[in-house]
Amino acid sequence: MSGMGTSGTADTIDTIDTGATVDTAGDIGGAGAVVAMRIGLVGPLPPPAGGMANQTLQLAALLRAEGLDVETVAVNGPYRPRWAGRVRGVRAIARLLPYLAALWRTAGRVQLFHVMANSGWSWHLYAAPAIWIARLRGIAVVVNYRGGEADAFLQRSRAAVGVSLRRADAVIVPSGFLLAVFGKHGFAVQTVPNIIDLERFSAAAAGTPRDGGPHLLVARYLEAIYDNATALRAYAIVRARYPAATLTIAGSGQLRDELVALAAQLGVSDGVTFTGQVDNAGMAQLYRQADCMLNCSLVDNMPNSVLEALASGVAVVSTDVGGVPYLVEDGRTALLVPPQSPPQMAAAVLRLTEQPELKASLRAAGLKQMQQYTWAQVRPRLLRVYAAALAPAAAP
Repeated sequence: MSGMGTSGTADTIDTIDTGATVDTAGDIGGAGAVVAMRIGLVGPLPPPAGGMANQTLQLAALLRAEGLDVETVAVNGPYRPRWAGRVRGVRAIARLLPYLAALWRTAGRVQLFHVMANSGWSWHLYAAPAIWIARLRGIAVVVNYRGGEADAFLQRSRAAVGVSLRRADAVIVPSGFLLAVFGKHGFAVQTVPNIIDLERFSAAAAGTPRDGGPHLLVARYLEAIYDNATALRAYAIVRARYPAATLTIAGSGQLRDELVALAAQLGVSDGVTFTGQVDNAGMAQLYRQADCMLNCSLVDNMPNSVLEALASGVAVVSTDVGGVPYLVEDGRTALLVPPQSPPQMAAAVLRLTEQPELKASLRAAGLKQMQQYTWAQVRPRLLRVYAAALAPAAAP
């Protein structure tokens, strides 16, 4: 991932008609500031808790703590009327119309939309309308694209996406992987990494290896692209050598019943715990209890679960798909294996179990790397993007 360090001398950039200043070393306000920037943060919000929803909620809190006035517009707000959420073909309209109304109202009160965007219908129904409403209302818009399926999506829909995307004042992505993908399709973007709360996701003291076998953790939605079935099959292989090994699968999703049935078929149900949806505080505790986190995804960008595990001092075994190799280095900060390969994933877990020096090395390197994802490091980069997006509006 590309890095943009802060300089020793801060540059100060004036924002539009507010009297506020944005200091690229991270300060907002400055002498004589009267009104902070007003940001409309558009994206999913918990519940359910998930990577993008958690990032939206966290970013809103961090920006408010800096003195910015932040309004959130949830793309996953309640269905209105509520019964419409149970009717196929009606659900999308029942959520979309209140969303569009909220966008329009919010755009009249803020200076900039920060839009958390994804691929597929999510782009067309939520991100693109936010861009156009921002343009109609005369405010700046920053698109924060996060979808791991970006390459396939842009191959299919580049022209349609480009019509809206080129009207954004800035496009930011969280990883070098997406930087390369967008560049390949002719779009100029900048990297602003995800943020990890190191107060919440912190490492417990390194303990001695468990006598009975490792405790494994999966922290992804129970959906096909995350291939949790591979985690179960890999666990069954590990358990054949370490009968007391356990697996916790934290998350909800439509494949839960199928995965429960697979655990029974593999004969490992008594060692597997399906927690359902877990909030941030609960996830932090689960990481601290784990020996190894498995990420079996078939498509990925910059998985928060990998960042959270590393910040918690937990060894990571992941598939080498999408943006994961941009995030971790095989053999230095994690162990990477091909997708849909339970034997290789199990072999990596066994290496970590039986080579404590390797596990300790990965832990130390991962903890060090996570320092670049703190708010102190990400803040100046994001504020520079905001200031540049707002600057054209300040021109006479």
